[in-house]
Amino acid sequence: MRLLKNIWTKLFKTHKDCPWLDFYSREERSIKFTDKSIYDYLIEQVGEDKDFIALNYFENRITYNEFFDNINTCARALRSYGVKPGDIVTICLPNMPEAIYAFYACNKIGAVADMVHPLSSPEQIKHYLKENKSRFLFLVDFDYDNFKEVLQDTLVYKTILVSPKLSMPLGLSLGYTITRSITLKRPSFIDRDFMSWKDFMLRGVSYTKNYHAHMNKDDLAVILHSGGTTGTPKGIMISNYSFNALSMQSAVNVIDVRPKDKIVTILPIFHGFGLGVCVHTPLCLKVETILMPEYDANRFYKIWKNDRPHVILGVPTLWEGMMSNHKFDNVDMSQLKYIVSGGDYLSVAAEERINEFLHAHGAKVDIAKGYGMTESVAATAYTFPGTNEPGSIGIPMVGNTYQICDPETHEPLELGSEGEICVNGPTVMMGYLNNQEETDKILLKHKDGKTWLHTGDVGYIAPNGIVYYTQRLKRMIIVSGFNVYPSMIEEVLESHEAVKKACVIGIPHPYKMHVPKAFLILRDGYSDSAKLKRELKELCKEKLAVFSVPKEFEIRDEFPKTLYNKIDYKKLEKEEMEKRGE
Repeated sequence: MRLLKNIWTKLFKTHKDCPWLDFYSREERSIKFTDKSIYDYLIEQVGEDKDFIALNYFENRITYNEFFDNINTCARALRSYGVKPGDIVTICLPNMPEAIYAFYACNKIGAVADMVHPLSSPEQIKHYLKENKSRFLFLVDFDYDNFKEVLQDTLVYKTILVSPKLSMPLGLSLGYTITRSITLKRPSFIDRDFMSWKDFMLRGVSYTKNYHAHMNKDDLAVILHSGGTTGTPKGIMISNYSFNALSMQSAVNVIDVRPKDKIVTILPIFHGFGLGVCVHTPLCLKVETILMPEYDANRFYKIWKNDRPHVILGVPTLWEGMMSNHKFDNVDMSQLKYIVSGGDYLSVAAEERINEFLHAHGAKVDIAKGYGMTESVAATAYTFPGTNEPGSIGIPMVGNTYQICDPETHEPLELGSEGEICVNGPTVMMGYLNNQEETDKILLKHKDGKTWLHTGDVGYIAPNGIVYYTQRLKRMIIVSGFNVYPSMIEEVLESHEAVKKACVIGIPHPYKMHVPKAFLILRDGYSDSAKLKRELKELCKEKLAVFSVPKEFEIRDEFPKTLYNKIDYKKLEKEEMEKRGE
């Protein structure tokens, strides 16, 4: 069917202003996005037959019957503690079943799920909790000792401590206890602010009142976190409608997926890509979702070997690691239906290497690419056969419209012209939480009367409708798929008494693609030393997420400047590349 559409597209172009629409069928173009809540849409899609496998966690396979039972128990427990519609519940957990139960349980009772990175620094977690006035927190147990003090400065009145071992098979659970869990610090048994997951769920068993709140499609459902356009932390507000629309768009682009197929979910659930595309979408399609709470090369290999997944999504660093792992030399990938790269730009050379690797291992597909940003939940463009040109990011997902605009005037440019990528569509965020000023910088109403999301990325649309990404307008660095904002790192470094001025750029890394490097001008009386650099690294570890900590520090007397006396970041990057011979 898709092959016939591609032939038709080459022969007849019927959508001159939006040429990508020719790649979609009339039925796909007329898609109507659901008005249901996230939870109610999932229930509708799964239907009455719940004997399928929903989650696979270290070979512990959880059916949809068990899955929904746990969601319901969690929902009742939340209501028993007074969580009501509109309340914000923070979920600070890795990819584990309990995190998924909590996410859908929040939606079922009308609460808002605030998804936070478990490796956030104490200062970051305090900022998130105070900004959104969260009252209830699901926290991975190994974060307790790091966060116990800052939680006292927030409105959180109950924290549920959750161990990654809870849903593991017995043998692995015991192994986890011995190697990682036995030394963890825990709250005193008289500390009523904290509770274990098991005790929390027991509360839900006895709750008998009605707990199902029917949310409206435009109600706030999810808060995701990003630096936005300026790099300062922001909560991104996503409605039920937008989150479900992403799932429906994604389903159109994976039309060969069938119930009981398997997907590997390694992308984290505190990102829209992981939560929307790698959890909600496959669960709505009744696909077995294999959860990986953290990357482990041996575990990743075993999943390929034993589970033979049909779908996998990841960042470019994942594919580089896979290709360099000799264990994969004899892995058969002939069952693979879709392999998708997102989170960072995939170079043409890397794309060619990956495709050669896939074909050598029996795969009949090429790697696809997704493009998007958290402010639109996740992907807004995607490649599939006929649109998967080397170096491209595909075409706008069904229901989305792209414009290439002049970055200064915001006037739309002709096809083939390079400018800022702007997106209009059902997945665009409601705005930034408690920050109308930043919202107004990125969501702009154009002369056509529509509100457009300004991505801060530069690209162009070819005459056939395929989109190409060329560079970033903003300075954001992507480290293994995570957004890193130089201004945040610079602010932390400049808080040290020795640092007069800091400037951070991204430098190449063999596996992470890029890592931050900090250039520093010191105050009078201070000099370059190993001791100072250790202090600065420890300060960054304390204040920033682990992937934001600079890999290198370099002391300079001055920074290159532009004609307007601003730091010339591009010249600094060029100097660094020349020094590295790249």
